[in-house]
Amino acid sequence: MRDHLLTALGIIVGTVGTFFSRIDSVIVTLVIFMGIDFLTGIIAASVFKSDKHKAGGLSSKTCWKGLHKKGVALLICFMAAHFDHLLGTHFVHQAVAIGFIVSESISIVENAGLMGVPIPTPLKDAIAVLKSKARQSEGEK
Repeated sequence: MRDHLLTALGIIVGTVGTFFSRIDSVIVTLVIFMGIDFLTGIIAASVFKSDKHKAGGLSSKTCWKGLHKKGVALLICFMAAHFDHLLGTHFVHQAVAIGFIVSESISIVENAGLMGVPIPTPLKDAIAVLKSKARQSEGEK
């Protein structure tokens, strides 16, 4: 069993490495922020019974949805890395990853707020503005 697990892990890491050619600090930062967001989301839901969803607690369905979203975000970064390769540039995947990093940062701060961590007012206001602009742009579509 251990050998199968290590083989699977090696295949996954090798495949991801091949997709991104080289894992740069922006992608590493994104993965770290995704991990922090996942952990703070689980803590907020299980310990603090956040009301992000109807049941007000930890939900395996919500957890899986979040993991799938993070997986798709990484796939989009993979696509952007290949656009960079096609165009001979290095900035497309970085811009895409930074956009996802900002989104993860907002979610981490929201989770901290659900746990009762005091969030500075300017940060709350900035997040409210970003959310409002996101809703407006979604309404325009």
